[in-house]
This record gives sequence, structure tokens and C-alpha cells, in this order.
Amino acid sequence: MKTTGRGAASLALVALSTVAAFAQAAAPAATAAAPAAPAPALDTGNTAWMLTSTALVLMMTIPGLALFYGGMVRKKNVLATIMQSFAVTCLVTVLWFMFGYSLAFTTNDSATMNAYIGGFSRFFHHGITVSTLWLPGVSNIPEFVFSMFQMTFAIITPALIAGAFAERMKFSALLLFMGLWLVFVYAPIAHWVWGGGFLGTAGVLDFAGGTVVHINAGVAGLVCALVLGKREGYGTTNMAPHNLVYSVIGASLLWVGWFGFNAGSELAADGLAGAAMMNTQVATAAAALAWMFAEWIVAKKPSVLGIISGAVAGLVAVTPASGFVNPTGAFIVGILAGVICYLSAVKLKHALGYDDSLDAFGVHGIGGIVGALLTGALADPAINALGKDASVGKQLYGIAFTILWTAIATFVILYIVKALVGLRPSTQEEVEGLDVTQHGEVVP
Repeated sequence: MKTTGRGAASLALVALSTVAAFAQAAAPAATAAAPAAPAPALDTGNTAWMLTSTALVLMMTIPGLALFYGGMVRKKNVLATIMQSFAVTCLVTVLWFMFGYSLAFTTNDSATMNAYIGGFSRFFHHGITVSTLWLPGVSNIPEFVFSMFQMTFAIITPALIAGAFAERMKFSALLLFMGLWLVFVYAPIAHWVWGGGFLGTAGVLDFAGGTVVHINAGVAGLVCALVLGKREGYGTTNMAPHNLVYSVIGASLLWVGWFGFNAGSELAADGLAGAAMMNTQVATAAAALAWMFAEWIVAKKPSVLGIISGAVAGLVAVTPASGFVNPTGAFIVGILAGVICYLSAVKLKHALGYDDSLDAFGVHGIGGIVGALLTGALADPAINALGKDASVGKQLYGIAFTILWTAIATFVILYIVKALVGLRPSTQEEVEGLDVTQHGEVVP
């Protein structure tokens, strides 16, 4: 029995040794058989689309917004108004390269601070090379392209604000205000929503800038209009647009450029980008018609200014929703935006008595709020899986924080600028026109 037991034990040890040897030999073989994950590589299709989208969005400010706003002011202020869009483009480009991109889209070393502002690692675009990819393994586009795309959003947002105080801010004040506003308002809010901040992590949905761009700019514009006060002669002097042809051309450029704005925000050339493009077209057309018919019913005539304003209202409202709703949802967004923005720009402004010169708040602020709320109500998970967690409550949360910070920070910045250089030209300079008094030039 003892001999048999020892033999059995010996056989068992030999068997275990053999199994272990096979296992050791098999492990490297299995490892070798499992293919390594491919290294992230540049996606040329996505990159080509993003290069195109970036150019389209830049076109929205220059020449789109410049002409849209320039045609709606009086002739004596057309050059000053166009100059604002052009100068803001130049100023924001430099500040974005220096500070803005890093503050909006990098991770702060402090987890607590990262909820509110990004870090400093990309100041002056330090550390970015031609091989650096944005979100490796996802969109696989160059980080330079991503930063440039986001720069165009940072450019148009403060440029939109200028519509609220058109014809009555000193050029020196405008430059100082826009520079401070970009750093202390736009960059933090962009980080809150898109850069890993507390609004994005809370589930606030903003596909292409309803909160970051339009509510932000609209509320800032309203604060500017209230702090600066009304234009000289407002309510008694004829302030009709001097050249609506310019404005129609500008609105048309905005419409075309907006495809880069919305469809480009997918950061890829795919089906969701296509859905965002279709949604943008449907909502814009519906809003233009809704504004036109509302004006036709109320004022008895459908105006050119009305239909182009309605189109912009639709573009604004569908911006946060474009990558979350289906085309039927976009149609609803457009109709509601057209009617509500008509009432806010034409009726609410006059009822409350503030001078929002070119309806920056009435169209962009109100349109952005309408679009953000409807994103929560109409998001379709079949279009975008993130839509399954959408809610009006979450969208209200994002809207509230954006309005609060934008209003307070804009108010403080305006009074800093007022103390340093003053906000408005003299009464005589304003009556004479900003073209000649601020820039020494006139349109013959």
C-alpha cells in the first residue's frame, strides 16, 4: 500500500509538472496570438471635414456676421460695425492661441478646480505638434485642427454681443471688453460644458453651442444694452436699416456657414454629422417661415428683415439640439423658435424699453434658451445615445448657471472698462456717427 501510494504520488507530480510546462509554453503563444490594439492614427476623412468646417465657421463671422450686422445699422455706423466683427476676429485669435484654448479644453491639475476651469499646459499651444491627436482613438484629428475649430466658436460669440450695443460703444472700450470677456466668461463656460467641467458631467446637452455661444452672448448683450443705455435719439429718430441687401447676404453666409458649426461639432464625417446637417436645414427653414407668417399676421406685411431674422433664430435654436433630435424634432424647434423670437425681438423689447440694437438677446439669448430646453424634451436616443439621459431639468440647470455667471461677470467687466477708458463716445460723436469719429472714415 505504501509503495503503491508513493507511486501514485510520483505519477501525480509528473502529471502536474507536465501540465505546468504546457501552460508556460502556451501562455506566450496565446499572448502572441492576441493582436495588439492598433496605435491611434490620423483619420484623413475626419480631418478633411474638420478643416472644411473650420473655414465655414470662420466665414460666419467674417464676412457673414459683419454684413448681417453692417446692413442693419444706419449708414454713418456701417464701417464701425463691420470693423467690430473684423477686429474681434483678430483679437480673439491671438488670445485663444495664448490662453483661451488651454483654459477651455485642458485638464486642471486640481480636480476641484477642473470643474470650473482648465489648466495652463497649452498656453501658447505649448506641447502640440503635427503628430498630436485630439481624443486619440475617437475622432483622430490633429489637435491643431481641433483648437482652430474651437477658435472659430470663440470668435463669433463675442462678435454676436456687439449687436446689442451697436452704434454706441467706443472702439477702445470694445477691444478691452472683448478681451476680458473671452478670458473670464467664454473660456470658463466652454470648459463647464465641453471641457470636462461641472455642467457637462451633470448631463447638460449642448451639441454645438446653444448654451456656450448663444445664451452666453445673448445675456451678455442684454447686460451691455442695459449698462450703456439707449442710443441717442432712440424712439424719436429713424433708425431703420440702411442696406438690407447687405443683411440678406450676411444671413445667407451665416446659414451656409452654420453647417460647419453644427455638423462639424460631431468632429467626424459620419451619420450623426449628416443628421445634424439635415436638422439644421429643416429648423432654419421652418423658423424663417414661422417668423414671416407671425409678422404677416401681426404687422400685415412679411418683411425681408423678418424672414432673415427668423432664419437666424432657427439656426440659433437648433444649435444645441442638432446632434440629439430627429428631423421632426428639428421642425418643432424651428417653428417654436421663429414665433417666440419674433415676439421677444419685436414685442418684449418694446414692452420693457431696453435698446437691444440688433436683437442679440431677442434672437440669440431667447433662441438659445428655447433650443436648450427643447433639446431636453425632444432628444432622440436613436439619433444620439446620449439623448437617453436628456431632461428639461438638466437643461434648466445649465441655463441657470450660464445666465448667472455671464450676467454678473459681464456687469463687472463693463464697469472695469468704464473706469479705465469709458464706454460711450460723447453725445456729439455718437450723433455724428462712429465711422468718422472712431475711425476717421465714411462710406460715400
